Amino acid sequence: MYNKMKKLGAGVLAGFMTLTLAACGSNSGSSNAAAGSGDKVKIELAISKSSQDSAFVQQDLLDAFEKETGIKVNLQLLPAEQTATVLQTKLAVDETPDIVQYNLASATTDLNLERNFEILDNEPWVSRILNKDVLSAYGHVYSFQLSQDTGMQGVVYNKDIFKELGLSIPNSFEEFLAVCEKIKAAGITPVFMPYKDNWAANIWPAAAFADYADKNEPTLFDDINANKKKWSDVPEFQNILQQQYEIYQKGYTNADILSDSYDMAVGKFLGKEVAMMFMGDWLIQDVIAKDPNMHMGLFPIPYAANAKLGASPLGGQLFIPKKAKHMAEAKKFLDYLASKDVAQKIVDDQRFVSNFNDVQTPELPEYKQEIVDNYITPKKTVLTTDAYMLVDRSELYRLLQDEFAGGLDPKGVLAAWDDKFQQLMKDKGIDGF
Repeated sequence: MYNKMKKLGAGVLAGFMTLTLAACGSNSGSSNAAAGSGDKVKIELAISKSSQDSAFVQQDLLDAFEKETGIKVNLQLLPAEQTATVLQTKLAVDETPDIVQYNLASATTDLNLERNFEILDNEPWVSRILNKDVLSAYGHVYSFQLSQDTGMQGVVYNKDIFKELGLSIPNSFEEFLAVCEKIKAAGITPVFMPYKDNWAANIWPAAAFADYADKNEPTLFDDINANKKKWSDVPEFQNILQQQYEIYQKGYTNADILSDSYDMAVGKFLGKEVAMMFMGDWLIQDVIAKDPNMHMGLFPIPYAANAKLGASPLGGQLFIPKKAKHMAEAKKFLDYLASKDVAQKIVDDQRFVSNFNDVQTPELPEYKQEIVDNYITPKKTVLTTDAYMLVDRSELYRLLQDEFAGGLDPKGVLAAWDDKFQQLMKDKGIDGF
């Protein structure tokens, strides 16, 4: 099983150009050498287009790093729906980026973590980490992140719209449909589905499947991973997929769900065009970074009564490929991010729960404190299905997208995923397949 991972929140960082050389700590000497060497070294950082607001790639930060070290960071923005495929290709040929932003759970399955990425156990910042588990796999630290909190996922909603319409958080699928009807009657799109990015179609089932298993079949994913049970053997999974499709079928979503993409979501909420979206709390941070006056919240996927909030194993960690052309400079970038002054500024701006023993966690924003009080503290969370996947999930995402294109019904999605899952597990050499 995977350790809990984190989804990187996004926001605007400012003022990094004022940071001093002291921010680089013990690396200041080598930084001066790089800055004074004449030709600047350029390192390539590959990142999905859907994560281009990541705290680690803000231009002010990259400019400050270049000023301190003489090392320029070039961004490779990868198509969101093809990120895994493009990275697989780059890692296989002589086009390897120096740094990759991805998530640890998926890197183990999609990108062959052990074969392709550097072990970072001996990097100087590792000794200051509070929770190594969220950065580790196979007993080693493979990734970098400043935060240790797991991103939560469910239904992101505009609290002001709910208040204006006198709506309460729904506690069942029937109540959710009733909420959608009232929002639609008010001339607002109830749910934004950006399923051009097929991974977004997985948010509803990833949390709902996990909650169902947690409450009804605690060994379900172990049984599936041991080939004792198939995905299509679980009738409730089919019902959960049908629910998500029914929301679209009833006209409670944007019309162009297969043309609209995730990078449109912030604008849709800022313009009060939509009231809800099946997504993680990282979206809330994106929205309030643009408009601090927005009042946003998160509630569990309402496939059934008393559902728990999904705890995403996904994250926005940084990785260094073994074939990186500028290994030393890539590690210097991580050193810079981990330096106390820089790390504290990022943690403060992003409201991260700090993962460094000398970096303080700031006061949390209202939405995150509500999540802590209403779900994390009373233990009303469940790790999403992604946490139990041992193979690449991209084919499942495509199949979910096909459902909305009219090519497959829920039963067909699960049957096709069974076939692909069997082959992937067999190819990986998992016992029982």
